[in-house]
Amino acid sequence: MKIAIYPGTFDPITNGHIDILKKATKIFDEVILAVASETGKDTIFSLDEREEICKVVTSSIKGIKIMKFDGLVVEFAKKMGAVTMIRGLRAISDFEYELSQALMNKKLYEKIETIFFVPDNKYLYLSSTMVRQVIKLGGSIKDLIPDCVEEALIKKMKYKKI
Repeated sequence: MKIAIYPGTFDPITNGHIDILKKATKIFDEVILAVASETGKDTIFSLDEREEICKVVTSSIKGIKIMKFDGLVVEFAKKMGAVTMIRGLRAISDFEYELSQALMNKKLYEKIETIFFVPDNKYLYLSSTMVRQVIKLGGSIKDLIPDCVEEALIKKMKYKKI
């Protein structure tokens, strides 16, 4: 069985992430969407909330398993039997960062290979950070994230008074 891991913060999960997941399920038997506990980022949603939102949003996509993890992603990949890591690339600026991550992961776990997916053109500029900023400033993010994610994000951000 070919297992791949798609790690990230997913705060929140966007239609760009979902697009990449759908592409990956055409290649791999199982794709583990790995929700990171420690990200170095300030997150809006807790780890459990991010995991649950990802489960709801991807429930209709076959071949996806949602799991949270702590620590090094390569250690989690080993534990899950994954030898492929999926990453998304939106622009040249992403490539430099993602390449350095892929090289470090390879050094830490020589069996891991990284495959880069490019999201559909309509999501090339999209990031979770951008989505949070637009919501914070009262803008519309229709068609960029699932409706249930938008509702949860608006509720959470109003509650946090961001």
